[in-house]
Amino acid sequence: KATYRTHNIPFVFLGAAMLWFGWFGFNAGSALKADGFAAHAFMTSSISSACALLTWMLIEVIREGKPTLVGASTGLVIGLVAITPGAGFVPVWASFIIGILVSPICYFTVILLKQKLKIDDAGCFWLPWYRCIWGGIATGLFGKTSINSVAKWDGLVFGDHRLFLAQVLSIVITIAVAIVGTLICIGIVRIFTPLRVDPKEEMVGLDASQHGENAYPSFNGFD
Repeated sequence: KATYRTHNIPFVFLGAAMLWFGWFGFNAGSALKADGFAAHAFMTSSISSACALLTWMLIEVIREGKPTLVGASTGLVIGLVAITPGAGFVPVWASFIIGILVSPICYFTVILLKQKLKIDDAGCFWLPWYRCIWGGIATGLFGKTSINSVAKWDGLVFGDHRLFLAQVLSIVITIAVAIVGTLICIGIVRIFTPLRVDPKEEMVGLDASQHGENAYPSFNGFD
């Protein structure tokens, strides 16, 4: 099976940078006002994403000998996702831990599972699942009522297990709902159209075989 290179690295970074900028409005803006909560969420979001970016680059240097811009972009985005559940609930120091740990969790889990299960996926499935799961668990570990009174209990690190158990239960329920919902959607979609094109059409390229267009006529898929 051919290994395809990244389509457009500058666009990958541009998209990640736009996400990074917009995510501050997403996390900090959830306070609905310019106050201490917004500033706290802004700070934890920035720290987590930066730590995840650096950690991903460090892993690449150790494993591959050099960092990549695509890897750095991946790291910063998963850092943003991981901190989102607890951005306005965890201490600033906890955002360092959340960001540092999310990269090895995602990096090695994706590599090991993809190699073992041989699933044809670019990471769009595995990366969101594991960074979201870690973010939810981390909120249960580091959440603190003194930071945000919306949290009914302190996290497990502070001696209370109730928030942690509630987070884990919510994650399990979410996974179950997502799996059932996805299977239902797949069942409906496959009634009207095949779920995957045949190998020949895939080899020709979906631009040409499905849309009758080809953005790169000289590209044969193996350059």
